Amino acid sequence: MAVRSRTGFSRQEVNRTVWEVPERYRDLKQVGTGAYGTVCSAWDRRAGAQVAIKKLHRPFQSKLFAKRAYRELRLLKHMRHENRSFRGHFRPFLNADYKIKLQFLVYQMLKGLKYIHSAGIIHRDLKPGNLAINPDCELKILDFGLARQADAEMTGYVVTRWYRAPEVILNWMHYTQTVDIWSAGCIMAEMLLGKPLFKGNDHLDQLREIMKITGTPAADFIVKLQSQDAKNYIRSLPKVPKKDLHSIFSKASSSAVCVLEKMLLLDPEQRVSASEALDLPFFSEYRDADEETEALPYDQTMDNTDLPLDQWKRHTFTEILTFRPPRDSRETSL
Repeated sequence: MAVRSRTGFSRQEVNRTVWEVPERYRDLKQVGTGAYGTVCSAWDRRAGAQVAIKKLHRPFQSKLFAKRAYRELRLLKHMRHENRSFRGHFRPFLNADYKIKLQFLVYQMLKGLKYIHSAGIIHRDLKPGNLAINPDCELKILDFGLARQADAEMTGYVVTRWYRAPEVILNWMHYTQTVDIWSAGCIMAEMLLGKPLFKGNDHLDQLREIMKITGTPAADFIVKLQSQDAKNYIRSLPKVPKKDLHSIFSKASSSAVCVLEKMLLLDPEQRVSASEALDLPFFSEYRDADEETEALPYDQTMDNTDLPLDQWKRHTFTEILTFRPPRDSRETSL
């Protein structure tokens, strides 16, 4: 039950957390929670649409948290795409959903990634829990809190292991947008199998699980590795041949397996891009090239700046005050 709070705001308790939101938002229901925040769905009475509201946990407790909150806010403001926004009655993506129009779901995921990547951004935490679908089978990519620019330093110890690209696990090399393509391949594989494809118990076990299918890398890939320790480790592994994905996905069409073969490649330079993947025959039934839009470049200047906590607060409030929601509620990201 919402109770009156500040003028123009109402207060509501959801799962023992108090939410104080503008009165236009009603019927808050929690849809997800994580280490950095909680997301509720709400009905926007003014727009006549369902929206998502994210409440960050103590965003200004440190410079790191403040910078992260600022970056997430700016990324959300920058992204304007139908597979990035939040509209309609969405629910978390579940394994059982793999039966519902696989082609359409994967197509939308790649269409969203093409848009994100065109801005020079890597999501880097793409996993089933960061996807949502509604009853009309519309897919949305959620949670940009961990997203970083393609040319910034990334650690690799924050994403969910089962969907983590192999080059991230041992910090092999400079990462590119193809880390998201690997994750997309893992998600597509899970939709086909009904269970995760690579389910390692730790970093090295995850790598071993991956190589059971991709095979151990050849010498031309090993020389690309920046870490001598990584080179020595890979050379020490017993040679395992690449598995035929058709034998693992025996019930899938050859065109579906073709997509997986191009996404689940050990060498990130050989992986298909989101734009190239959309050209594959598997997606021809749903493809609308006019809808495969690209974004304006994302200005990363502030993201690589080290500022005091108070300045991060000030920049965050400025971003909030200058936000102008788009007229089309279907593209409202915040």
